[in-house]
Amino acid sequence: MTRYFFVILLMGLIGVAIVVKAGITMFAERQYWQDVADRFVKENVTVKPNRGNIISADGKLMASSLPEYRIYMDFKAGAPAKIDSLKKHMNEICEGLHQIFPDKSAAEFKAHLQKGMKKGSRNYLIYPKRISYIQYKEAKRLPVFNMNKYKGGFHELAYNQRKKPFGSLAARTLGDLYADTAQGAKNGIELAFDTLLKGRDGITHRQKVMNKYLNIVDIPPVDGCDLISTIDVGMQDICEKALVDKLQEINATVGVAVLMEVATGEVKAIVNMMKGVDGGYYEMRNNAISDMLEPGSTFKTASIMVALEDGYITPDYEVDTGNGIKMMYGRPMKDHNWYRGGYGRINVTRILEVSSNVGTSSIIDQFYHSNPQKFVDGLKRMSIDQPLHLQIAGEGKPNIKGPKERYFAKTTLPWMSIGYETQVPPMNILTFYNAIANNGVMVRPKFVKAAMKDGEIVEEFPTEVINPKICSDRTLQQIHEILYKVVHQGLAKPAGSKQFSVSGKTGTAQISQGAAGYKTGRTNYLVSFCGYFPSEAPKYSCIVSIQKPGLPASGGLMAGSVFGKIAERVYAKDLRLPMANAVDTNSVVIPSVKAGEMNDTKRVLDELNIANQPKFTSKGKEIWGSAHAAPKSVILESRDLMRDFVPSVIGMGAKDAVYLLESKGIKVHLTGVGKVKSQSIANGTRIKKGQTIHLVLSEK
Repeated sequence: MTRYFFVILLMGLIGVAIVVKAGITMFAERQYWQDVADRFVKENVTVKPNRGNIISADGKLMASSLPEYRIYMDFKAGAPAKIDSLKKHMNEICEGLHQIFPDKSAAEFKAHLQKGMKKGSRNYLIYPKRISYIQYKEAKRLPVFNMNKYKGGFHELAYNQRKKPFGSLAARTLGDLYADTAQGAKNGIELAFDTLLKGRDGITHRQKVMNKYLNIVDIPPVDGCDLISTIDVGMQDICEKALVDKLQEINATVGVAVLMEVATGEVKAIVNMMKGVDGGYYEMRNNAISDMLEPGSTFKTASIMVALEDGYITPDYEVDTGNGIKMMYGRPMKDHNWYRGGYGRINVTRILEVSSNVGTSSIIDQFYHSNPQKFVDGLKRMSIDQPLHLQIAGEGKPNIKGPKERYFAKTTLPWMSIGYETQVPPMNILTFYNAIANNGVMVRPKFVKAAMKDGEIVEEFPTEVINPKICSDRTLQQIHEILYKVVHQGLAKPAGSKQFSVSGKTGTAQISQGAAGYKTGRTNYLVSFCGYFPSEAPKYSCIVSIQKPGLPASGGLMAGSVFGKIAERVYAKDLRLPMANAVDTNSVVIPSVKAGEMNDTKRVLDELNIANQPKFTSKGKEIWGSAHAAPKSVILESRDLMRDFVPSVIGMGAKDAVYLLESKGIKVHLTGVGKVKSQSIANGTRIKKGQTIHLVLSEK
């Protein structure tokens, strides 16, 4: 009994001790053990998803998130064995770092690493700049660096960096992220579609097990969607090159070019260039959608369409423009050729062909002076005053005054009719002309056509109609014919092409200096051209708008010529002809064949099933010669080569000529490209050791 008593007593005391210890742990030592737990478990660690890519309409990557790294060294990890290994391989490591990062010499890397080793730093920056994933992997292969970070000490800090593989192409439209990516996107497509692109954060907790942290996923991150943009990289490149060349030529300050697909409103290219302080041109703002400027003569098309639609005029209606100057309520209205005596009496078609200010303003003032609201209502019917509600932010809203608004004077109507006293962004002007090309259907411009996840389309952005019919079919037919003639026999000839027909309208306007008006200091000009092509079945519409200081200023010669280059190059890029059309099936195609090694030539011709007639017997030896085309086959002839004499290589390609001459110990110097047209040492000349022969090549 006594024995059981002691057992029970002992168990009771142990139980009391456990309870007491638990109480001490729970209350007295609570903070201590909480700190220990925090060291071993980290809750709610945010895991960032991968941001979606922006892909061009032709399948090229335009914006993507790529990792960048900073690399560090922990000189106390794995010591002292690691330090001995580091000293042993120091020269090899530094030479390797120099190969990866050529801007620093191996000696500089050695001095830098030795300095960190002396300090015993645990987080010593090896290279001052962020490096790419490829550079990081190359550095990781170096001795010591290729060890586990706890043993070797080499470790990295990863960053997610947004990259644009095509550099400046459509950079402002694509948009940017803040340097601190946690702040999100700043502008462009990146901002407008940020919700789709950024995905959703995940949550993990980290738990220390056997001296290693394990990441345990609680909520997995959801990567962002990829966006398929409407931008075509090839067309964007064409537009940027054509525009920048002209900006440099005329010393312009701002240039815009936008190319749009007529039926869908898809923006295939958008270029916004501003002159920097260094004289170069860069994308700084999205001028195409934000610039609030008086459009000038491109607006005359809308004015004439209102009068056509109201039945006041026809294309043959005549106006006496006199000597090119007409007083309008105390202010002179001038045509561009007023100093040459003006255009006299001309019809409506000719008014737009020569962009007559007097003709256009006279028509609008004559029929709408007593009721200017009717003219404004006509513009509104065509939706030229409506904001576009684009997919990206920053668009300007057209400013077209009505007669009940402040500052609407007697002179407002005639000057409004020629594109002054109104403000319309270039994109809105283009949308209006695109509607003319699209049989009167005005569609909303768009920059993104779909969102994609894991190769599947998750959301589409269909074409949206702003106005199903901007005017009657009769007015459309009339304005189509007029705009065609503006390019083919008017001031817009530089915008035309010999390959296909173009329609459109030029614009040249002085740029107001705000409160100072147009007469203060040097006058700045806006030159523009807006149109579409091909005229018979329009596929693309385009606007080119350029701001420049001083004269000369010509919408046709400056903006029109840029439009012409863009149109021809886009048309050629878009042209798809069946190869069968290139071959006359009734004839035998015999190719042109260079001189060279005849056995190889015969082998190639046989593989291509091209008839050939060798005039030699090879016997397994090299046969050098020439070829010429007969009506139904290629004749192959040998060229006798004397061992110690310079051979003739006329007609050979560079590769064969160099091989043959160098096999005889002659040094070769080449000029030009194509076939050999002349050689500096005549064939049959005895070879001298080490001599050099000069070969001139030409493609003609």
